[in-house]
Amino acid sequence: MTNSPAIAVEYLSKTFGTTRALDGVSLQVTQGEIVALIGASGSGKSTLLRHISGLVAGDKSGGAVRVIGETVQNGGRIAGRVRRVRREVGMIFQQFNLVGRLTVLTNVLAGRLGAIPAWRGLLGLFTADERRAALRALARVGIAERAHQRASSLSGGQQQRAAIARALVQGAKVILADEPIASLDPESARRVMETLAQINREDGITVLVSLHQVGFALRYCRRVVALDRGRVVYDGPAAQLSVERLRAIYGSDTELDFSDAEAVLDRPAARAPLRGPALTHSYAGAAG
Repeated sequence: MTNSPAIAVEYLSKTFGTTRALDGVSLQVTQGEIVALIGASGSGKSTLLRHISGLVAGDKSGGAVRVIGETVQNGGRIAGRVRRVRREVGMIFQQFNLVGRLTVLTNVLAGRLGAIPAWRGLLGLFTADERRAALRALARVGIAERAHQRASSLSGGQQQRAAIARALVQGAKVILADEPIASLDPESARRVMETLAQINREDGITVLVSLHQVGFALRYCRRVVALDRGRVVYDGPAAQLSVERLRAIYGSDTELDFSDAEAVLDRPAARAPLRGPALTHSYAGAAG
């Protein structure tokens, strides 16, 4: 495994009207890392993920994004070959993005659509090998027995694990997960985060996951990047965060409960084993 960046963001800015959603963001994520992106609502987490995936272009004033060495966007323009880059990127959304009336297996097989002829995808003609790969992916996320059920019959946590299986079938080298556990109960959230951590550990897939639940971020990611009003205000080890610093990062976002985060910080031995490669680059931590 190399130390070249799987994700490289340089001086990226995005303005919506008079609102500066991203303000000169620079960020590198090494291949094989699992990194939590945290911050208050409206801090820019989802916006940043959408820019990394090439769904949104930044301001023309500058800024660049590269994924797996390929340019996604530069100077406010999406790269012409962005579709090829997207084949390497699995997107996990808060609302699962499954087709409820289709079977779980068919939803997972959709991960192959970018790699097969369009006519095969339109007709739903998948090979036996592709179907076996989808079943293996479902087994890895613990829901193989649900393969032939309608996706709408699954619980929220099961649907999210099906979405992760789809990214595995896609052959993604990078997974961008945008608040994947926001609508889940604690046990389902734990299963989803353990699944992401497992594929990061076993497959070396790079994971950048935005989380509002700080305790989960600290438990499953050894590196945390915090945004505040579109700026990176902390980029460093989860172990060096404190409840005081978290409160400073989140400011007036009073809906957040830090008790889970405090429990993790107070009992570091209870954390999940560290995952991903040793980190060799320096961190840019915020003052305070």
